[in-house]
Amino acid sequence: MYARVARFEGATAQALEASAAGIREQAAAEEGPPPGVPAKKFLLLHDTAGGKALAITLFENDDDYREGDATLETMSPPGEGMGQRVAVDKYELVVDLDA
Repeated sequence: MYARVARFEGATAQALEASAAGIREQAAAEEGPPPGVPAKKFLLLHDTAGGKALAITLFENDDDYREGDATLETMSPPGEGMGQRVAVDKYELVVDLDA
């Protein structure tokens, strides 16, 4: 499994909250991720005091990662967004534990 980790900085707390609400609404309306994003899981982490966010998207295999990455590169977070995207990195998931 592969993770696409996008890091955002410079957002207001209100913009982060609005963006998260927009993503939840979009996912509910589409009953999952947007077309072209064959993700298995999506995590959004906010540091509202610091104006930062991490968007972690998990993909089953490298082909799905490449397709999702290409699609996500054309998209922007809804609303005022999550600040400026400062990095996008690819990781391989090597341990997955549930507590």
